[in-house]
Amino acid sequence: MNSTELLAQFGDLLLNDGIEIVDLSAVLGPETPLLKLPPELAVDTPKIEIHSISAYDDKGPWWAWNWLKLGEHSGTHFDAPIHWITGKDYADGATDTIPPKNFVAPANVIDCSKEAAADPDFLLTADHVKAWEAEHGDIRKGEWVLMRTDWYKRNGSETAFLNADETGPHTPGPTADAIEYVISTGAIGWGSETIGTDAGQAGGMEPPFPAHSLMHKANKYGLASLSGLDRLPAKGATLIAAPLKIKHGTGSPTRVLALVPRR
Repeated sequence: MNSTELLAQFGDLLLNDGIEIVDLSAVLGPETPLLKLPPELAVDTPKIEIHSISAYDDKGPWWAWNWLKLGEHSGTHFDAPIHWITGKDYADGATDTIPPKNFVAPANVIDCSKEAAADPDFLLTADHVKAWEAEHGDIRKGEWVLMRTDWYKRNGSETAFLNADETGPHTPGPTADAIEYVISTGAIGWGSETIGTDAGQAGGMEPPFPAHSLMHKANKYGLASLSGLDRLPAKGATLIAAPLKIKHGTGSPTRVLALVPRR
């Protein structure tokens, strides 16, 4: 079967409900939890604002539309390599220069939900990833690796989602050796259901924030605040994660979709 026939068959599956489209994105609005930075580093991303331009009224009698105020890394979002200092020099590392073919790729979903429920500071190691591969199959070049923790179920409350105390945020994430191993497989990116791609305590790791530092150093991508990874199989889903084409964009809120064979 040639590529034209395969695409036609794919189209038939879509039209006949043979493929389930799973939305992995949280609602984006004024109540969306946003990352909090230490005051000595930078100001926080402003709260998301949605303002009406017109709503079938004297400002526009036949249409409704809004203008928005939001940060690039708000809600479910895509991290481009230039988001981090380690990836700042990639010519194809911004949201407007990344090759479009990289926005569609198979996904590997590593289920850490039980571990994260028992320990909010749970860290996924390289040995965990290798054990997952032994059970489900190798992570292949060009695929996404996603860490399922069911943390998205906390997303209705900023306090619960950030889970911070006087020692900082407490959320699950990867160790540096896990990220190094994922990079060695040739994976295209790393994603999580927490507010960022790193663990809450990742600032104290070596290097600090390894998911950001190492993935972007390797010209790889990140997805954060994903929602509903419990609806995906360990293997077999295809991810569509296309950021807005922002000029020299470091990232973008993203509607992340997964294509899953209908069971």
